[in-house]
Amino acid sequence: MTTHIVTVTGYGACGEGVARLEDGRVVFIRSAARGDVLGIKLTDERKRSARAGITEIITPSPHRIEVDCPVYPECGGCDFRHITYSEELEAKLLRVNDSMERIGGLSVRVHDILRTEKTEGYRNKAVFHSDGASLGFYRSRSHTIVPIDHCLLLDDRINNALKRLSPARSITLRSGRNGLDQPLEEELDGLVFAISGFFQVNTGAAALLFQKAREFASLSKNELLVDLYCGVGALTLFVGRDAGYALGIEQNPASVITARENARRNNLSHIEFINADAGKWETGVRKPDCIIVDPPRSGLSPEAVRKVLELSPGRIVYVSCDPATLARDIRELRGYTVKDICAVDMFPRTANVECCCLLINTKRQ
Repeated sequence: MTTHIVTVTGYGACGEGVARLEDGRVVFIRSAARGDVLGIKLTDERKRSARAGITEIITPSPHRIEVDCPVYPECGGCDFRHITYSEELEAKLLRVNDSMERIGGLSVRVHDILRTEKTEGYRNKAVFHSDGASLGFYRSRSHTIVPIDHCLLLDDRINNALKRLSPARSITLRSGRNGLDQPLEEELDGLVFAISGFFQVNTGAAALLFQKAREFASLSKNELLVDLYCGVGALTLFVGRDAGYALGIEQNPASVITARENARRNNLSHIEFINADAGKWETGVRKPDCIIVDPPRSGLSPEAVRKVLELSPGRIVYVSCDPATLARDIRELRGYTVKDICAVDMFPRTANVECCCLLINTKRQ
């Protein structure tokens, strides 16, 4: 098999190093660093791109560091344990800005990324898969299990519990401020939330994200907030406490029950929740002044885009876990312009990056 010599010039959306082959094709190389000169062998070839593995590091990048995990990069949990944290943040900013320009057609730029500086032990949730003999995480780009007895990303309480688990079946473990796997709760800025269902896996970074969303929403007591894809209502309550009235929309019935409990426990009687699809609900109230959307990685459904445009709020706060679908949806939200955008490092040592974007209705300015 032919060995190619390449220089890595950047990073792909999944954290791979990016280089060019002699024939001009883009090649994606796992565990490569910007500035590396590498010997590589192709593992998957397509017409315009290829994937490759490293056979030799000819000249290491100045951003390279010694790997501190015995199962990296075989385990698919981390993408950036081989580079400095400052280079990782730069890679994430490049990813966001490339999506805004290439997919969104926008000139807006993100210049900084909010972070807690805690790059280890931040995850409050883990899904361990079983092969009958051991528990672990999936190998990158496969369903082959890599056995794990300790993960640097996980809360110590989860790592300690892992040592006592039977490998006979897969299991999900979650921690909160009150312990491990019991009815769990977390606290953010004085608000206490039950966290059954979806909740951010990095509580410290979630506080930064929520505060930015609150700042962008900039609500007053005579305004109405609607939060689509609200989950257990954490963001609705965090931001909606500033509003005169807030309404959360969530398709999962169990999450709606938890959201209502969270409103009661925080004495926020002006915030309500309904079980409905984000694109197929009727307000029953006046049109909102601000809409928050926090969709899954796939972004807004076409129906949700139409619903937001129909309601025509003065402000949209878009929280996104995928810069590509965020950029796509911004293009679809015609009549709105990006006023501000920030990135949040919700998942250190991985290629994932969270964004919070403020869109302003140009027709109502």
